[in-house]
Amino acid sequence: MVDIATRVYNHKWKIDPIVRSLIDTDFYKLLMCQSVFRNKPQTDVTFSLINRSNHIPLAKLIDEGELREQLDHIRSLSLSRGESTWLRGNTFYGKRQMFRSDFMEWFENLRLPPYHLERKGDQYELTFEGKWHEVMLWEIPALAVLMELRSRAVLNDMRRFELQVLYAQAMTRVWKKIEQLREIDGLGIADFGTRRRHSFLWQDWCVQAMIEGLGSSFTGTSNCLIAMRREVEAIGTNAHELPMVYSALANDDAQLAQAPYDVLSDWHEEHDGNLRIILPDTYGTQGFLDRAPDWLAGWTGIRIDSGDPATGAETAIKWWQSRGEDPMEKRVIFSDGLDVDKIRELHTQFAHRTKVSFGWGTLLTNDFRGLVPNDALAPFSLVCKAVSANGQPTVKLSDNPEKAMGPKDQIERYKRVFGVGVQEAIEVIV
Repeated sequence: MVDIATRVYNHKWKIDPIVRSLIDTDFYKLLMCQSVFRNKPQTDVTFSLINRSNHIPLAKLIDEGELREQLDHIRSLSLSRGESTWLRGNTFYGKRQMFRSDFMEWFENLRLPPYHLERKGDQYELTFEGKWHEVMLWEIPALAVLMELRSRAVLNDMRRFELQVLYAQAMTRVWKKIEQLREIDGLGIADFGTRRRHSFLWQDWCVQAMIEGLGSSFTGTSNCLIAMRREVEAIGTNAHELPMVYSALANDDAQLAQAPYDVLSDWHEEHDGNLRIILPDTYGTQGFLDRAPDWLAGWTGIRIDSGDPATGAETAIKWWQSRGEDPMEKRVIFSDGLDVDKIRELHTQFAHRTKVSFGWGTLLTNDFRGLVPNDALAPFSLVCKAVSANGQPTVKLSDNPEKAMGPKDQIERYKRVFGVGVQEAIEVIV
């Protein structure tokens, strides 16, 4: 097993670039990329870094030259033969050849497009512009680089024994969480922690700990590289990015109202089974389900990613019942702000009413809260979102207004079109 503390102490080693592969990314990004490659290949999109926790002065903590060095390294990466073979030949969700040959030929020749980096006060402005299926693959590695460079900045002045003790404490914390999760009968949980991880080596360690500690209750990881190396399932379906961009491309209110369903119609053509998971909260869960076409009720399940998770699950169960579906045959995936107590609570509340799964993110792969002075390693909310498509701004409403994004006038328009009323603000837990 890797001695993480020693590797961190010597982190200038070339053996440890932050992102070491184009498949050091979330599985859903590749699935969405193939869908975009097929359905919207001429769409121009801009992605932008958004630091929701602006009390973290990234530009003061992270050296611009080091940041550029890491981003330039990512632009030099291409798929290895082994990675291509794994993507082409592996079975994902019981389906062989998930990725089509034309997509794989394109991906095998891809180098990520240029980036634009500029310091603005104590923050960095980092943007990516180009064809949607190319620039979208910047999101996860860009976040991983910034999160890990922030970790390195905090750890840079710590000595060898301080680091050994720090990581011993963090490992103990993760293991205690795993021991608590063992007590939950019928648990199904996956690692969703790539985008805001403490580091690649730490995420890899956490996955290995979950494999050993939870056995069959651990269902896999969203990280493709770790899934390949550790021989576990790659987990993921789709994200808010798809309806946000499709909606920005709408020419009028009628097309806007239809856009989220057009996304899933295109997805329906490509995927079946456990890949047919609805993410309904981009413009409000209740309204999305009320207006949903009947064929969506036949999908496998729903992912709850904002708002009160219990309310979201109750809404999904009532919707299935209203459409003549048996909730016990459906799956609810919780993926927002989870830690052990919330996982236990939600499992107890819903496991006897539907199939329950959990995608455990930041508080698995980046829980160093309280372990260094001034809590300087506490996780924070950093995102990289599509902010425009073909020159039009994107909008996200969410079930939690604290996660909303887009120009104010467009947010009001989207609320009107999608019938979103007063929303309850909930603290964003990374």
